[in-house]
Amino acid sequence: MNTLSYRTVSVSAEKAERKWYVVDAENQVVGRLCAQIATVLRGKNKPSYTPHADTGDYVIVLNADKVRFTGKKWAQKEYKDFSHHPGGLRVTMADEMLEKHPERIIERAIKGMLPKTKLGKAMAKKLFVYAGTEHPHQAQKPEVIRF
Repeated sequence: MNTLSYRTVSVSAEKAERKWYVVDAENQVVGRLCAQIATVLRGKNKPSYTPHADTGDYVIVLNADKVRFTGKKWAQKEYKDFSHHPGGLRVTMADEMLEKHPERIIERAIKGMLPKTKLGKAMAKKLFVYAGTEHPHQAQKPEVIRF
């Protein structure tokens, strides 16, 4: 009988090695791009993925104002916010959201793909979305990642 024992190694959030990545969102379809970014934020692209720990990487998204939707979503997609008061439903169309806050389109799509727990909120804090091509994270030396 073989005396070697193989154990599954669980990586804690403190021991996780984190990298910084830059993603250019220009001419990318929102849903497809955000699904892959959510995978990187969760750490599922690493062999050391641990479901109960935040082992994901940091992601910087540039050109959020140049994303695209398929079909007629610019005119038909609605973002709903409710203030928890009677009559407090606010509806914003996708094209209005692009004009006022283009980074929120990507932020909301990715947050919807992360767990709805404290762990998911910690993962969402590692996402940085910018409408232009400039970002203040040059000191972290982010790597360019293409999807």
